[in-house]
Amino acid sequence: MDGDRSQTSAAMNAWPKWRNLALLSVAELLAMALWFSGSAVVPQLVEEWKLSGAEQALMTTSVQIGFVLGALASALLNLPDRLPLDWLLAIGCLTGALFNAAIPMIEGPYEVVIGLRFLTGVALAGVYPPAMKLAATWSRHDRGLVIGILIGALTIGSALPHLLNGLELFDAGGMPPWREALLGSSGLALIAFVVVLAGVRAGPLLAGQAPFDWKFVGQIMRERSVRLANGGYLGHMWELYAMWTWVPLLVIASYREAGWDLTTARLAGFGSIAIGGVGCVVAGVLADRLGRTTITIASLAISGSCALVAGFFFDEPALLTALCLVWGFAVVADSAQFSAAVSELTDERYVGTALTLQTSLGFLLTLATIQIMAPLIELVGWKWGFAFLALGPVFGIFCMARLRRLPEARAMAGGRR
Repeated sequence: MDGDRSQTSAAMNAWPKWRNLALLSVAELLAMALWFSGSAVVPQLVEEWKLSGAEQALMTTSVQIGFVLGALASALLNLPDRLPLDWLLAIGCLTGALFNAAIPMIEGPYEVVIGLRFLTGVALAGVYPPAMKLAATWSRHDRGLVIGILIGALTIGSALPHLLNGLELFDAGGMPPWREALLGSSGLALIAFVVVLAGVRAGPLLAGQAPFDWKFVGQIMRERSVRLANGGYLGHMWELYAMWTWVPLLVIASYREAGWDLTTARLAGFGSIAIGGVGCVVAGVLADRLGRTTITIASLAISGSCALVAGFFFDEPALLTALCLVWGFAVVADSAQFSAAVSELTDERYVGTALTLQTSLGFLLTLATIQIMAPLIELVGWKWGFAFLALGPVFGIFCMARLRRLPEARAMAGGRR
């Protein structure tokens, strides 16, 4: 009888945690559809606006630039550690939806579109890092899994525009209309705004409001263990967003060359990104049991190997699709573990600042890799272009292997490193 009562009590105590995590993950999934809404419709915009390769890449990098600047400002001002996290997240969802929806509604020149994509990125700086801190306030021993579920939702959300584009929900013939795809993504972000206001709250592990300390950013960078965890994250980010941006276009180009159906190609592009959501959850479970460095090194090794060989399957669309699914599973599986590691290695009062700084540095790096891919593919072709991305996983493995040897690493995953 006492055993039954204790089990019931444990379930009741766990309910707020998993309810909040579920709502937070749904909100993140819906809001992050904004990120790749511009990239997903690039083939249509190329046809309508005659975009160059550099202009195509700018549809994504403009969001990255906005996110980086917004996140850096947020970190310097310690916003995630000084403001209510649910309100910060809700405002990010709402403003991002409005900026993104303005693109098809205004239909301004290309420069205006890029400006609105930039502002969408600024808004998303209030969505992604605060959500990670919110997740961390509900977990300690299973933090890898909890943040993994959140990043998995983010991954599927980032892939949603490719699904909306591929299903051709708005038009039965020709190229799917890009305006409706962008409006659909904004609608999802508005739903996320409602979800956050309705039920997302911080957990019992939320530290008290931190005092303003703009110098804490420098202190973070002086901690060797945090610096190495961030180094692993940078190696991961070198590859991740360039892969997410260009692999759907690689698949479309491969299918087109083979005379295969392009709707199927768009859905394959969606699958190559969305499958990473499963990878995040699987890696979260394993990292809590086996250690953060163990799982991140394994994930980086698999994704880096896929980057090396992906282009060689360009003439075989079926094999390319299979490889891209494996790549998509591994390329983001480790993402949450770098964030979990930083949250465990830094001052708990400033976890939000540390996570925001980490993501801003990572997304700053993606500006280079996304832009470089366009001229690189034009120079060496699809076959060799993606091998360049393998440099990131090599560096990431080096950093995580060094972190593993530090005594501070015992603070991660209950001592499992």
